[in-house]
Amino acid sequence: MIKRIVSVLAMTVLISLPAACEDEAATKIVFIAGAKSHGSGDHEFRAGCMLLAKALNEQSGLPVKAEVVGPDWGKDKSVMDGVDGVVVYCDASSAIKDDMEFLDGLAKKGVGLMFMHYAVHPTKEVGEKYYRPWMGAAMENDFSVNPHWLSELEVMPGHPISRGVPEKFESFDEFYYNMRFIEDRAKVLDLVTAIPTRERMRRYINMWDWHGAEGLDTPQSLMWGFEREDGGRGVGFTGGHYHRNWALDGFRTVVLNAIVWSAGMEVPEGGVKSEKVSEDQLNENLDDYGDQMKRVKLPDLEEIRKMPPARIDEKREQRP
Repeated sequence: MIKRIVSVLAMTVLISLPAACEDEAATKIVFIAGAKSHGSGDHEFRAGCMLLAKALNEQSGLPVKAEVVGPDWGKDKSVMDGVDGVVVYCDASSAIKDDMEFLDGLAKKGVGLMFMHYAVHPTKEVGEKYYRPWMGAAMENDFSVNPHWLSELEVMPGHPISRGVPEKFESFDEFYYNMRFIEDRAKVLDLVTAIPTRERMRRYINMWDWHGAEGLDTPQSLMWGFEREDGGRGVGFTGGHYHRNWALDGFRTVVLNAIVWSAGMEVPEGGVKSEKVSEDQLNENLDDYGDQMKRVKLPDLEEIRKMPPARIDEKREQRP
């Protein structure tokens, strides 16, 4: 009889655990991760989203529930029920191209929207109709540029995203710049800026042109924020090409802060907590490239500093 009572009690505890753990007051954040893309260690959308979601769920100590979905999420939109913030990390608009009106409806309800790296780059028409109203700016062909450079990032002082983040820190990434902003530029917050210089450039690639050259030596917004009239918030972040950068504490923390802020939460005084990322953790959940897979190493900024500046192609920088 005693054994039966104990057994029933144990079953009751097990059955009730999910309900006890489910905090209805928790802020719900959904990461939309794109399909595999450039190659091993680059554009690791799924692995990056899972790393950030784990930090939010298990390390931040915040009342938050983060979930990662793939590019086919639109087949079952119930995943967005009760959502407070959406983070899009994919190639261009590939993971949301069929669901713009749905996301626009979420935005008009005050849901936060954050776009990372290539996801800030829609078509010109989509940028004008959706992205700029959602987050205040977007990348645009024949205007924005995408060099790989060693940036000295400076966070906006006094803003919640700066909490727990060094005032300045370095990162090597494909940081796009020269975004197309809304007409009322003053409404868009320059959350993270950096000044591109010739000395800091390591690669000029496909989109580089005279716009990029004329933007040198002037502050550029690499992460921006926008508080919409619907009450929601939008954030764009141009970094995130190299998966290894999630191991940089300042880089990871400012992004986690921005995710939390965009979802309408209060960023803790010391910033969103997360554990240091090891090399083994960087190599979890990577896209499968078979024999072409490479082990992701921890970032070595000293090695990047020793690299010579990229060679200038004057022809590409000529005004038309």
